[in-house]
Amino acid sequence: MRKTVLFIWTAIIVSGSSGFAAQHQFQQVFADVAEKANPAVVTIVTDKIIKMDDFHKEFEEYFGWNFLPPGMDNGERRTNALGSGVIVDSEKGYVLTNNHVVEDTDEITIRLLDKREFTAKVIGTDSGSDLAVLQIDADDLSSIPLGNSDAIRVGEWVVAVGSPFSPNLSHTVTVGIVSALGRSNIIGNNKYEDFIQTDAAINPGNSGGALLNLDGELVGINTAIATGGFERANRGVGFAIPSNMVKNVMDDLIERGYVQRAWLGVYIQDLDDATARALDLDTRNGALVGDVVDGSPAEKAGIETGDVIIRFNDLDIRDPSHLKNVVSSSNPQSNVNVEVLRNGRNKSIAVNLEELPDQNSLASTPAEKNEDESLGLRVQDLNSSLRERFNIERSVEGVVVTSVNQNSAAARAGIRAGDVITRVGTKKVRRARDFTSLVKKAEKNDMVLLHLRSGDVARFLTLQLDN
Repeated sequence: MRKTVLFIWTAIIVSGSSGFAAQHQFQQVFADVAEKANPAVVTIVTDKIIKMDDFHKEFEEYFGWNFLPPGMDNGERRTNALGSGVIVDSEKGYVLTNNHVVEDTDEITIRLLDKREFTAKVIGTDSGSDLAVLQIDADDLSSIPLGNSDAIRVGEWVVAVGSPFSPNLSHTVTVGIVSALGRSNIIGNNKYEDFIQTDAAINPGNSGGALLNLDGELVGINTAIATGGFERANRGVGFAIPSNMVKNVMDDLIERGYVQRAWLGVYIQDLDDATARALDLDTRNGALVGDVVDGSPAEKAGIETGDVIIRFNDLDIRDPSHLKNVVSSSNPQSNVNVEVLRNGRNKSIAVNLEELPDQNSLASTPAEKNEDESLGLRVQDLNSSLRERFNIERSVEGVVVTSVNQNSAAARAGIRAGDVITRVGTKKVRRARDFTSLVKKAEKNDMVLLHLRSGDVARFLTLQLDN
């Protein structure tokens, strides 16, 4: 009995010793990552001169009164902001950061771990991805190698390094896990989002800083946090731009000064459960084509409104954001294969992509009327007077909504007078009586799928019918 007890006690001691050793080794990994990364993570301080007369004019225009004392209208005020960055090329002095950190600034100062300061030159910026490449002229720099963000998995440990809140808190190291991948629709003004979500503490000032794997590789650029109310502090929900997207954008900015993106030419939307059921689809993955741009590669290839894009070359498309990112990162002069679902059948379409156009630019007869009680709206045949009244182009075909009942299914869906219904389900609509007939056929499913054009925007809507 004594031997048995002694054996168990010895095993516990040995096991405990192994546990302590493993814990120490685990801690050492984080310490090693931080030690190697810190010299390559920089603090960015930006200066901007605001002319008080311009500020005053905007304030007075908005509020309607002058709050500045006489004599102060024509002065200037210098403001500064804080961010972080990552040195990715020690020889050429290239520094990665967020576009919003350096946008519309007059001077950019970069501070290193060893307290040296340098004025940075802007190599290129990209608002679409919220990335920027800076350059400093300095010796004895350290850099962080880029990792493969496609290889990371949910649940993996990551390390964030940056300068939250104050330059006095530079090179703050926090640790967490990868909470999710492929997050989108996080930042309203961004066009291309495929964020890594992490619970590593990220706060204001961390923007542009490093997100590292345990091999010390850069897997993301910290960009945004989710907050509530007026609180601008970490709540365990932070977002980073994945390194593979970073590399594509960075290479273009260094080589061209701008990002070259491919263009397909479709307006796409999410395939939610209701829309999928209305289209009688088995899948909820893919991107539903709400409209096709005239003269675009998609139109030339034969992609149609109502198609569901499910594959792009060898990639299964998850959702519209995924398709947008995949297309944008493709070679603008490449030939690709796009697989769509059309009327329940798979169709393969060859498309010749093109470069994305300038991103800063893109006596009548009585009309037949129809009022649909189940939807709560009235439509009319399009004629010249209605086109003029609602500013509808002659190329647009369908029936125009002339009124919407309050608290109806149409009102709840956001349909307004002047919207043009072009399809019910997959069937085109040209006359009010066609609309009536197709809606009645859809009533057996207690829902109806409409294709709607509001100004220049076209989309599908699924309406639950009122009983």
